[in-house]
Amino acid sequence: QVQLVESGGGLVQAGGSLRLSCAASGRTFSNYHMGWFRQAPGKEREFVAAISRSGFTAYYADSVKDRFTISRDNAENTVYLQMNNLKPEDTAVYYCAADMAVGMSKLAYAYDYWGQGTQVTVSS
Repeated sequence: QVQLVESGGGLVQAGGSLRLSCAASGRTFSNYHMGWFRQAPGKEREFVAAISRSGFTAYYADSVKDRFTISRDNAENTVYLQMNNLKPEDTAVYYCAADMAVGMSKLAYAYDYWGQGTQVTVSS
């Protein structure tokens, strides 16, 4: 079992930045690929970014590429999402998730554990 707790969300103006954190506890953090997803009201949960166990490989959704950066600190059992140049359409609840499968995935159903989410609101 892995417990995930997100933090760092909030209200920011368009063009601003936020850094989300996701602290993991339980089993060995470095055994899991980690992902960030988001869900806006009335919309399905969508992939944002993922990072490999080692941190050497990262995937991004096209909508956030060049604006968001995912990183992890295996010594601190934490994964981060640095979000720059935020847009109103980035408004959503952001979730981190852990995936114990061999390969990284952009699909929500592939992830085994989820946090409770943190709200990000971007005003225009």
